[in-house]
Amino acid sequence: MDNDIYGHVNNVVYYSWFDTAVNGYLIEQGVLDIHQGEVIGLVIETQCNYFESLAFPQTVHAGLRVGHLGRSSVRYEVGLFSADGELTAAAGHFVHVYVDRQTRRPVPLPQPLRQALLRLC
Repeated sequence: MDNDIYGHVNNVVYYSWFDTAVNGYLIEQGVLDIHQGEVIGLVIETQCNYFESLAFPQTVHAGLRVGHLGRSSVRYEVGLFSADGELTAAAGHFVHVYVDRQTRRPVPLPQPLRQALLRLC
């Protein structure tokens, strides 16, 4: 996803980075099986503030924390940084509601998932 016509990464890519940061963490912790898991997270809310443009081929780092941990939902807060940047280039959040893969109805967070998320609180 190279630079757009304005010479920087398009704003929609930032949301993709947010998603990658969250799902990457959950997969590394062994609490998300994107193909076979019975419980999946659906994004119901997103938001991003942009402070500095990022452009390919910059390396981008993401900082991740949990801002709110509910019964079946999680608010993830993400900061994006250029490799040499001291300040956040963009900051935002998105909310997952965890649901049964088949019924798409909310379910309580499985205990292993909750434990992995508590480490980010």
